[in-house]
Amino acid sequence: MSCPVCEAPVLAGDTYCEACGHTLGAPTCASCGAAAVDAEGYCERCGLRQPTARDHAEIVIDGGAAAVTDKGLRRSRNEDAVALLTSGDAIVTVVCDGVGSSPRADEASAVAVETASAALARGLGQQEAFQLAGRAVTKLATSVDDAPACTYVAAVVEPGRITLGWAGDTRAYWLPGLPDRPAVMLTADDAIETGEITGWLGADADDAPLHVRTHTPEEPGLLLVCSDGLWRYLDGYAFPSSGTPLDMAREMLRHALDSGGQDNVTIALIPLGVTHG
Repeated sequence: MSCPVCEAPVLAGDTYCEACGHTLGAPTCASCGAAAVDAEGYCERCGLRQPTARDHAEIVIDGGAAAVTDKGLRRSRNEDAVALLTSGDAIVTVVCDGVGSSPRADEASAVAVETASAALARGLGQQEAFQLAGRAVTKLATSVDDAPACTYVAAVVEPGRITLGWAGDTRAYWLPGLPDRPAVMLTADDAIETGEITGWLGADADDAPLHVRTHTPEEPGLLLVCSDGLWRYLDGYAFPSSGTPLDMAREMLRHALDSGGQDNVTIALIPLGVTHG
């Protein structure tokens, strides 16, 4: 027998390689087949990060609302997170984008989405949900110099009304049902001219304010909530006008990937005033 990393001889029953220290009996790599995947999910032989359930995920709920999240083509992992659920006659969605310059950004987005969506589903307001999510993300930090962070947008969609709360540059758009009507951006980025964000959740966020807006559509259409992995490619883009929300979200994802897929991509689509399916 030999070590799958350094190929030094090992004996049956050994728990680690005496030559390189590799733990024997590790999970097998999806690429090279070596039993060499470490606790962080990377193969110690070929370096591949192993696929996870967050690399690509899809959600569909009753009524047709759908969400898709994907790690894109250039990132080693998906630091976006999304929730999509029903609460009585309302639909709740939360999308968070981990700040790439912060540590464990994927953990920040995941805990923010889980905390805020549960709070909104319980009937708490946008401000309360945001504060709870902020505390949850802050608890991940060991110090302000080691502070996981994420942007944030949450929507509660009720018959005839959309309530939004956001901090950062994760966006929401209204897509009218008529093909000749342009999309309307419902949020405003917390960012300076160079593109650097000025609002986020995290221990170093300096009490970033939550922006809240209520939108009352005058016609049927779709609410689009998305991370910058999609919206950076929307200039001149003709949104799909047919299909289920899942079909449309998949088409938008393909557009982002075909345009370069530089970042993680998350898309949530919620129909309002019209049945899609």
